[in-house]
Amino acid sequence: MNHDVCWLHKGTGPLLISFPHVGTQIPPQQRARYTERALQVEDTDWFLDRLFAFAEPLGASLLVPLHSRYLIDLNRPSDNRPMYPGRNNTELCPTRHFTGEAIYREGQAPDEAEIRRRVFAYWQPYHDTLQDELARIQARHGHAVLFDAHSIKSELPWLFEGSLPHMNIGTVGGASCAPSLRERVQAVFAAQTSYTHVLDGRFQGGHITRSYGRPAAGVHAVQLEMCWRAYMDEAPPYVWNEALAVAVQPLLQDLVQALLDWQPAR
Repeated sequence: MNHDVCWLHKGTGPLLISFPHVGTQIPPQQRARYTERALQVEDTDWFLDRLFAFAEPLGASLLVPLHSRYLIDLNRPSDNRPMYPGRNNTELCPTRHFTGEAIYREGQAPDEAEIRRRVFAYWQPYHDTLQDELARIQARHGHAVLFDAHSIKSELPWLFEGSLPHMNIGTVGGASCAPSLRERVQAVFAAQTSYTHVLDGRFQGGHITRSYGRPAAGVHAVQLEMCWRAYMDEAPPYVWNEALAVAVQPLLQDLVQALLDWQPAR
């Protein structure tokens, strides 16, 4: 299924992988608002759909947006509530880079009417597609697993202190999925020593994980925030690192297979 906002591959298994921040497009009519730096969309979750391409033949559904998070952040609430109160946050329509500098030229940040327009044009179609696919999966399999895939630079002092572990698993403190699935995911990472990991640390799950993870209703959500250093070069220009990507993919394949194979207690 293809749209001008996102594309969806419908799989055969009980898993949907969402990539809300891989898009890079900024519409031509909007580009004059942005600084030259912002047009490079540096805070993209670079190449994640490529990194997880192996999941399609395994039976996973894949949902991929086309537009940059600098246009609108699909992993924020549409009412723009802060995800992490009391900390530096980027908004529904971000106005700052992850380093804190302004994205828009002076006086060009979107007003409330423009934000509402973007919600209608970009945010809502993505979430409608996501919700419909989860419903289809659950109707077919009796349950649905949502894996929300993200990546980020290892060190971003404006957002967090120090350096992140390679793999940051989020289940909203266990609220977004069944305990047995949380344990299964944790076991995948505990079985290896090449990549550091943490469960429900700095990144416990964004809007998508928090909103769609309803284990009592049969929908189980897990987020992974993976550091760029696990698969790509962290210094610009941000490019795919084949050796790193090939090395990490077996672990990610184990994770995806675990999400596909898991069954809730009957």
